[in-house]
Amino acid sequence: MNHMKTIAIILFVLTYILLMFLPKYRAYIALLAAAIFVVIGAMPLGHIFGAINWNVIMMIAGTMGVVALFIESRMPARMADIMIEKLPDVKWAIIALSLFAGFISAFVDNVATVLMVAPIALTISKKLGISPVKSIIAIAISSNLQGAATLVGDTTSILLGGYANMDFLDFFYYKGQPGMFFVVEISALVATAVLLLIFRKENKPISGLEREVVEDYFPSYLLLFMVLMLIMASFLPVKPSITNGIICTSLFAIGMGRNVLKYREKGAIKRYLKEVDYFTILLLVGLFVVIGALTEVGVVKDIANIFVSISGDNIFVIYSLLLWVSVLLSAFIDNIPYIATMLPVTASIASILGVDPTVLYFGLLSGATLGGNMTPIGASANIAGLGILRRAGYEVKPGEFMKISVPFTLAAVLVGYGLVWFFWG
Repeated sequence: MNHMKTIAIILFVLTYILLMFLPKYRAYIALLAAAIFVVIGAMPLGHIFGAINWNVIMMIAGTMGVVALFIESRMPARMADIMIEKLPDVKWAIIALSLFAGFISAFVDNVATVLMVAPIALTISKKLGISPVKSIIAIAISSNLQGAATLVGDTTSILLGGYANMDFLDFFYYKGQPGMFFVVEISALVATAVLLLIFRKENKPISGLEREVVEDYFPSYLLLFMVLMLIMASFLPVKPSITNGIICTSLFAIGMGRNVLKYREKGAIKRYLKEVDYFTILLLVGLFVVIGALTEVGVVKDIANIFVSISGDNIFVIYSLLLWVSVLLSAFIDNIPYIATMLPVTASIASILGVDPTVLYFGLLSGATLGGNMTPIGASANIAGLGILRRAGYEVKPGEFMKISVPFTLAAVLVGYGLVWFFWG
């Protein structure tokens, strides 16, 4: 191993340790590590711009903005209220809210989904005089599961789409086989059956909930139009590499402009721009450069060779190892840096073996996304849900969370593990 590789590996490991233990400073850590890689010569100056996936960055920023407008309109809360009116008891309300959160999360960021749906669970619990803990845990883990269903459902999906050059429809049907959408949805149905078993004794009846009032439907149309435009872009044979990013950011700009003109609110643009999670964007920019540097010096290929060596060139063993290691690691570390790191490793493994990387890509996404549900700290959606409960006066112990999350996650992962291999192995 040459001198530069050794330095790069030490710096990368140190970066990852700091990312794990200093989550409030992750973006700054990633940017500092990127700068060091540039200074030591591991990442040539002329390659920095190309190492950053601008389509992913623009998609995340634009999607966050459109989602913020959608949440502000109160449409998600109204949709949930209408749905719950038809339900007989708490058990079915929890199941319905978790399914609803999952559906929303296929198109909206997981944390945003929890922030939308959790207050409804709090309202129901307050009116019925029951604890909201179980319902909000179910909402959080369900939203995290369904984030992998579509291109725009989660940052991890956007990362995979950008790296593998996948479009919106590729998550439904890809290279002649069912895509991740069907894997996730079938897994969700099985996992929901597990939730139904867990909550079988929650039989208190529900009645008398007030409907949320929605006065502005434009953000809902804007979100639907964004999905439609992404679908249409999937059919373009030749297009710029940042097409999806342009769609998302342009529609966010249209939504901001329209609201400024309609409501004449001073500082509205500044307020809407604040809804974009610049911390995550800066984290990704730094990670793209760091991973680009690891690729430049050959570390990514070396990691891929280790996987191939351990598995004895057996694609099923590699797939299984990749998925279950991802489940284990994502239970404790953030899956965004993990996915960003492992995508080039996965591609390199497929290149060494001379196989289509799809089964490994989808295995990686399944393991990293679903594994985050295992623990309270494994996914941002879980942290957001527990934060809402804490502010409402409920402290949730890890054991209490994992009584629901572990059986739910294992059911979803086992089904996903089998389906991905069945479709793509």
